[in-house]
Amino acid sequence: MSLDITIHLIDRKGISHKLIAPTDIQMNLMEICKSYELPVEGTCGGMAMCASCQCYIESDHILTERSDEEDAMLSEAFHVKKNSRLGCQIQIRSEIDGLKVRLAPDK
Repeated sequence: MSLDITIHLIDRKGISHKLIAPTDIQMNLMEICKSYELPVEGTCGGMAMCASCQCYIESDHILTERSDEEDAMLSEAFHVKKNSRLGCQIQIRSEIDGLKVRLAPDK
């Protein structure tokens, strides 16, 4: 049985999007953004090696801890904030239903 969750995303132009994401096929936030044709590169294919899917978490959801690889990539990225995460490292799970994120600037 599929359980869909909602993610609220603000794109780089300030436009809000309501994304519906399935929890039963092991997708991540970057893949969901790409499926909605939002401007997320995902150049490395979700390996935490490019930061082109960087976003800011704007809700109080408890996410998994950053991996060493994610921390390393964010230490080299631009526009990093305390609430920065790589979308490719945020797995779509029922616990993040209602998550609010904002895409980081791309330049």
